[in-house]
Amino acid sequence: MEIRAFEFSRDLVEDLVLLVTEEDLQDYAWPSQEVKTLLLAQGFSGKSGETAACVYVPAGRETPVKAVAGGLGKGEELTLEKVRRAFGSVLKQAEKLKIQALTVLPWASERLAPGDVARALTEAGLLAAYRFERYLGEKKERSLRSLQIGYTPEQEVEVIAGIKLGQALGEATNLARDLVNEPANVMTPARLAAEAQKAGEQYGFSVEVLDKEEIEKLGMVAFLEVGKASVNEPRLIIMRHLGDPGNPEQVLGLVGKGMTFDSGGLSLKQAQGMHTMKYDMAGAAAVIGAMSALSREKVRLNVVAVVAACENLVSGTGYRPGDIIGTMAGKSVMVESTDAEGRLTLADAIHYIITKENASVVVDAATLTGAVIVALGNITTGVITNDSGLYERLQQASQQCGEKVWQLPSFPEYKEQNKTPHADLRNVGGREAGTITAGLFLEEFVQDKPWLHLDIAGTAFASKDGDYLSEGATGAGVRLLYHFAETYL
Repeated sequence: MEIRAFEFSRDLVEDLVLLVTEEDLQDYAWPSQEVKTLLLAQGFSGKSGETAACVYVPAGRETPVKAVAGGLGKGEELTLEKVRRAFGSVLKQAEKLKIQALTVLPWASERLAPGDVARALTEAGLLAAYRFERYLGEKKERSLRSLQIGYTPEQEVEVIAGIKLGQALGEATNLARDLVNEPANVMTPARLAAEAQKAGEQYGFSVEVLDKEEIEKLGMVAFLEVGKASVNEPRLIIMRHLGDPGNPEQVLGLVGKGMTFDSGGLSLKQAQGMHTMKYDMAGAAAVIGAMSALSREKVRLNVVAVVAACENLVSGTGYRPGDIIGTMAGKSVMVESTDAEGRLTLADAIHYIITKENASVVVDAATLTGAVIVALGNITTGVITNDSGLYERLQQASQQCGEKVWQLPSFPEYKEQNKTPHADLRNVGGREAGTITAGLFLEEFVQDKPWLHLDIAGTAFASKDGDYLSEGATGAGVRLLYHFAETYL
């Protein structure tokens, strides 16, 4: 879908989008009194999630125009995410009406900046238009082809900049969704590495890919143990955006879990739901998408991302429950479950990004535990951190992108659950507090660097269509990581 800025004129005859709060209902700058009367007659009240539409003929015109209104709810509670959600609902209504081109009226409220709103609208437009239909013989035709975001002359620079950033973030998020939605027979570790290289070439960040032999030389034992049951050999993917070369000591390190398929290994998962385990590389997709947006926007910050990509399968060569294995950091781990594999690959990736890429801050994103879904559902990303200031930055990023986050406790007592008399650590801390103990397992490898762990197991995919997201991969983490990086500027 084409999205562009447009200096709004009252003589416009294209179909319109009206986004209205409850309080502004009467004083809203309606295109005409006729539109206001028609919409209010349908009971439209501006409540959140509410939509209404009408057809009218502007004065002096013969061509009818459609107007679609979306409710923003109470003005005092208005956020950018409510704008995205309202616009997503409007776009669904527009699709039902077979509208091909839409124009959004200029933003007039002082509650949110016009540039931020333009960004949110652009993101929602691109995310709502997304469909993964690569393998369908007959693809569903979409009626909406273009979107114009209106501005007044004094808003021009801000709105154009907002649309530009919104396009970068929306397209990067859809890139991540594509990667996650691909079936595992296509999205192997080698293919994921190739896709990262393709994104690097397109958006301007460098990509280095290490094969099994090179990974062995690094001593990434835990990573290799997880992947050794598969004929699809592992890949270590290193992505670099050096946007501030004058400050080499400041490097934001992003680590994404890259399990392109997870059967659970010998600790085999149940058949029901195993097909969703192609989503277990959503953390990798998130950091690839974030790197694409950061590099495309030429963000003045050094960012390095690392993905340890492999498959966790079953064979006579696979690792076993009860095995004691090594790590790149030199710590030993008792394997109590081969289905707690992500923390093993992430441990080596985190150690690598600190010792080899000199990361001064580390953020990892991973579909790590089912326990986080039990705790927070599919709405909120669980967070473990060793730095409260870092979490405050993440909250700022959350407000910009609408991805909800919640910090879980990390009291020292929880670390006791990861101990065993037979090794330095065990890879399962027990049934209780599973998300917390998994995160604290990773903390053992961060070397006291400021660190955030994002468990996106619940937020990385949707089981049904939403306001502006469709069933399947959500691209969770892409925009969150981008805005988090922005807090360092």
